[in-house]
Amino acid sequence: MHDPDPRLLFEVFKEIGIIEQLSRAQLEARLPDGLIAPHFAVLNHLINRGDGAVPIDMARAFQVPKTSMTHTLKGLAAKGYVELRDNPKDGRSKTVWLTDKGRRLRAETIEKLAPAFGAMVQELDVGQIVGMLPTLVALREFMDAARD
Repeated sequence: MHDPDPRLLFEVFKEIGIIEQLSRAQLEARLPDGLIAPHFAVLNHLINRGDGAVPIDMARAFQVPKTSMTHTLKGLAAKGYVELRDNPKDGRSKTVWLTDKGRRLRAETIEKLAPAFGAMVQELDVGQIVGMLPTLVALREFMDAARD
């Protein structure tokens, strides 16, 4: 393929950014008071990655300062969604464990999104949307590997 016009690629990323903003608003409207999308993202991360994550590694994965990740984790721990345990490998750092309450919150929030997804199914070709998934995964993997 020839080199595409960079303005077209910019438009693709602009649309992805707008979709992220709109989906974040939908998500946050369904979260309990005091929780925001980054809290939910941590729950998803622990579901996908597994328990025992180290906060510094999570901060790197989310590309946020360690202090921001620590603040997010402390908020989740205070509400009982995660548990912070001493790291058996070094005794200084912590590891993060998803609690049953955290797993339930994630599942319930996804269920609360069902009506919005149902409305989408009525208006859009879901097959086309789902068909984009391999391309989006490849794009994410490329960008993840290329980050500083």
